[in-house]
Amino acid sequence: MADPAESVQLGVVVLHPRDAVAAATGGADRLLLTIDPEDGHYSPEPAAVSAVVRETDLPVWVVLRTRQEDPLPKVRGGRLVTLGETFLELGARGLAYGFVDRNLEIDREGCAEMCAELGGTPWMFHGFDQALETDRAWRDVRGLPGLESVITAGSTRGLTHGADELIATVSRDPRIAALVTAGGGLAPDVVPWLVRAGVRRFAIGSAARAGSSWTRGLVDVDRVRSWRMLVDDALSRALGIPVDD
Repeated sequence: MADPAESVQLGVVVLHPRDAVAAATGGADRLLLTIDPEDGHYSPEPAAVSAVVRETDLPVWVVLRTRQEDPLPKVRGGRLVTLGETFLELGARGLAYGFVDRNLEIDREGCAEMCAELGGTPWMFHGFDQALETDRAWRDVRGLPGLESVITAGSTRGLTHGADELIATVSRDPRIAALVTAGGGLAPDVVPWLVRAGVRRFAIGSAARAGSSWTRGLVDVDRVRSWRMLVDDALSRALGIPVDD
């Protein structure tokens, strides 16, 4: 098995099967399936999950969030559990969810219960940047059962504003770096800095699409391929491996 420190993972947010095919062709490692990303990301219909899974061999992770969700959702026997079970039965490899409480602190109990209800399926914390105190939030998520990664931009306003804080945070603690999936307004110029700080997972959304638009363009093979080359080159340089300029 390859050392995770010597590989970098590129995830692409997709909305439908055509996006999935283009992302896979461009060199993505995983897909994050969602709908209405401009409104905050919500769960797709089961039929969409089935269609995307059939179109690709890449692992498909699905957002688990409904518009009817209470700020503190009922977990045991609730709608989210049923929906998550359906997605897994259709072939989803993992799920993206995460809860914060009314004090904007990580709801450890709710997250752990959801994981247990879904049989320990690996999950990505989606919504982490809503937590009020970042340092406390990182302490709270460490050790959560089944947690595979935390998607974060270091700020609710995206990586344009949060990159410096995120780089400082992961530089201080390799355990956090190992959990981070950097996503949310990811720009090419920040990738080398994040890689040097220890980040090995990245996720791109509108940046993978023609015109950088959620509504006017599909995922573009050449754009995904350029991001693939970018993250691989950044890792090679961080490890001191010669690259062709």
